[in-house]
Amino acid sequence: MSAELFLEIGTEEIPAGFLPTAMADLERLVRKELDDARIGFTEIRSFATPRRLVLAVSAVARHQERREISALGPSVKVAFDADGNPTKAAQGFARSNGIEVADLQRRQTDKGEYLYFSKVEEGRDTAALLPEMLPRVIAAIPFRKSMRWQDLDVRFARPMHWIVALFDGTVVPFSFGNLTSGNLSRGHRFMAPEPFAVENLAQYLAAAEARYVVADPARRRAMIAEMAAAAAVRAGGRLNDDEALLDEVTFLVEHPTAIVGGFEDNYLQLPPELLITTMREHQRYFTVVDEQGRLLPRFVTISNTPVTDPSVVQRGNERVLRARLADAMFFWNEDRKVKLENRLEALKNVVYQARLGTSYEKVMRFRELALHLAQQLASDLAPLVDRAALLAKCDLETGMVFEFPELQGIMGREYALLEGENPRVARAIHEHYLPTQAGGRLPGDDVGALVSIADKIDTLCGCFGVGLIPTGTADPFALRRSALGILQIMLDREYRFSLRDLVGRSVALLAGKLNRSTEEVAADVLEFIRLRFLHLLTGQGFPQDVVDAVLAVSADDPVDALRRIQALDALRQQADFEPLAVAFKRVVNIIKGGLDRAVEATLFEAPCEQALLTALQDVEQGFRQAVAVGDYARALRTVATLRGPVDALFDGVMVMAPEQRVRDNRLALLTSVARLFQGLADFARIAA
Repeated sequence: MSAELFLEIGTEEIPAGFLPTAMADLERLVRKELDDARIGFTEIRSFATPRRLVLAVSAVARHQERREISALGPSVKVAFDADGNPTKAAQGFARSNGIEVADLQRRQTDKGEYLYFSKVEEGRDTAALLPEMLPRVIAAIPFRKSMRWQDLDVRFARPMHWIVALFDGTVVPFSFGNLTSGNLSRGHRFMAPEPFAVENLAQYLAAAEARYVVADPARRRAMIAEMAAAAAVRAGGRLNDDEALLDEVTFLVEHPTAIVGGFEDNYLQLPPELLITTMREHQRYFTVVDEQGRLLPRFVTISNTPVTDPSVVQRGNERVLRARLADAMFFWNEDRKVKLENRLEALKNVVYQARLGTSYEKVMRFRELALHLAQQLASDLAPLVDRAALLAKCDLETGMVFEFPELQGIMGREYALLEGENPRVARAIHEHYLPTQAGGRLPGDDVGALVSIADKIDTLCGCFGVGLIPTGTADPFALRRSALGILQIMLDREYRFSLRDLVGRSVALLAGKLNRSTEEVAADVLEFIRLRFLHLLTGQGFPQDVVDAVLAVSADDPVDALRRIQALDALRQQADFEPLAVAFKRVVNIIKGGLDRAVEATLFEAPCEQALLTALQDVEQGFRQAVAVGDYARALRTVATLRGPVDALFDGVMVMAPEQRVRDNRLALLTSVARLFQGLADFARIAA
């Protein structure tokens, strides 16, 4: 027989950004507790609103599974002395298993007679275990920030007000902080604050919704999307799709109500992205566009409370937005009185980082790096890249960006266009910040892409050079994102250049500011990027050992490394890959560092030696031609033909022959084989 486990944690309003992760963490923690306790179940579901975290587990077993515990102890010879008395080894083994030495069994093995312990542990009732589990789960939910309240010695995202914990409809009794679990939940804070009894998940969802709480975020999200779309039509347009805002608003409300508002037409002369960002970031308003995608002076907001007179809420929302837009209009007019380039000098007074100097110094550094990249990859774009790098940070000195920091880059682009800069330069001012998040949009033009890489490399090398290295989850300068962004841009645009060279140049430009050796900084930055590359590729589904094998050889050219990984992964899918990997690993293991010297055929003592040398000579030219054009699939197929002759050598002769000249000659032959494929991947790292 099985039953349902239900848990609700009622709180003050938890930040919207915390809730999706908290739901996943709650599921993970409960799953681990049940698995560790050997309690079966079928499905775990989690729900959340700003004021509650909810979890329900279906078909939970009422008892732990019984299990047999067994352990092999010391040998009988070790367990007893010459007089037959138990030694400390026997006593310790018995004590660790909670029994007396006399109760231990003996078991005959291939190595002799050993002490043996075995018992069957009957499962406890699930209802008896849950009061221990659930407080552990609640205390273990990790939040980016948590807090204490009153004088309690517990922490949570926000103060807790109630806990509902039920197993098969019966309260699971426990305490957490100053709360005792029960079966009473609460409705909407304002519309239905009185408690109501919970019986199970299905009854809870219906009862909560009757009290203005839509607990299921998926249902709430669908309701908001439908309401907002309908409201936009009423406003004379259509909703400007914004999935990220929809996700956020879903966790800002418990019972959504859509309200339409508007603003004066004259504000439409402001850049659309400025208006959209202002409404989205500061007010959480959805914007409205016409059929051609042009912004309309209308917005849709989602209220958490059903209102009798929507016009009251509408006027309040409009009043708040009007003040923000008036500020934006003021800064828009004032900023245009000074050209972007004339703001460059002011960056000398802006501290980028205390030990790394000013923003002006940073611009000069990554400007040189960007120009170096342009000369390698797109020399015709060098003047545009140079100009874009020079202007990239100038909008930091505008009033608009000072007031609305999230508009950096966007305003630089808009002001540059108004000043008649080349559109690609203007676009690059915005795009050099991309990507702004993992999986985010990448620069769509080479000018912005090259400046973006240069800026990010300077940030990485500078921070590593003064000891600002990420630790754990702490990464205040977003160095992981910068490294990932560099890799994603290089792969997306298939840029072929040496990361080692670029990092070396960047570190050299930082001379005088570093408190570590340049060699150490460069090595650490390259390893940091390599690890981000490994995580990126394994996250895309490539096997970790394949990625590790290739990157261990070289990650200096990520585009080339990815091609080698793709080719090796394809080869690994073939049925005969495992014996091939075993053969090549055997070669690597026996030669150790290798013996680079000419192979002398006159020293061969068996036909298999000559056969391997002939096979090696036959494939070398085709292999090198394939590598030269980047056809790694053909290169690997070519080198794979050496497997048979390699196996025949190991079967036909003893590589480590007693006579040194013969032994060295065989090691040199195998070294030649290893050098061939070691330029592609380190087969010793392949799990075979």
